[in-house]
Amino acid sequence: MTLNPQTELPAIDTASVEAAITSRMSVRAFLPRPVPRATLEHLLAVASRAPSGTNTQPWKVYVLQGRSRDALVDKVCTAHDALRADPSLAAQYKEAYDYYPEKWISPYVDRRRENGWGLYGLLGITKGDKDRMHAQHQRNFRFFDAPVGLMFTIDRVMGRGSLMDYGMFMQNIMVAARAHGLHTCPQAAWNGYASIILPHIGAGDNEMLVCGMSLGYADPDEAVNGFHTPREPVASFTQWLE
Repeated sequence: MTLNPQTELPAIDTASVEAAITSRMSVRAFLPRPVPRATLEHLLAVASRAPSGTNTQPWKVYVLQGRSRDALVDKVCTAHDALRADPSLAAQYKEAYDYYPEKWISPYVDRRRENGWGLYGLLGITKGDKDRMHAQHQRNFRFFDAPVGLMFTIDRVMGRGSLMDYGMFMQNIMVAARAHGLHTCPQAAWNGYASIILPHIGAGDNEMLVCGMSLGYADPDEAVNGFHTPREPVASFTQWLE
């Protein structure tokens, strides 16, 4: 029986839906196994059902594989190394919007530190080991070896509310990927290198980089994929009003 999605609601497998959501994690080591284009197109089609204000659908996606992916990796890794050698180059690599606060306060800074040192501790990276920190941070710009890199842009004319729409679209990609045995890692780390990325992908002058994402099959043998971030209990962020 074919259902009309406008008028009929199919039965939902609750366990599968919840498993897809709760098994989503930021994977930081991928296998070289390719992902078929048909699968990627399907994931994007599913994700496009995300809600957006007045159905503006503000997302635009660039899929990088093969030579285009590798060339971008080389460009950004070179810039990342150059920036470390000469911090004055930071003026060339400005983010288009503030992803993080200018001033960190509790409890956010506490969670950030717990996350950072939890990850580095698992990898055996100690405080002050700048070489290994730099190398691990650069793993972002290698898409953590994932065969697929996604770059997301938005028209600069859109308001801040469209970024909320964009987050729901990206979450759909990440959750839908789990149904196909795939994993992802959303990455704001790319944002500072928009001046390199946007020309590389052929984006227009009207486009702003939202973030990047790695997508592929997780490497089960890499210790870094054993890192799971904690979540606050419902009672800590919810108020019940009756």
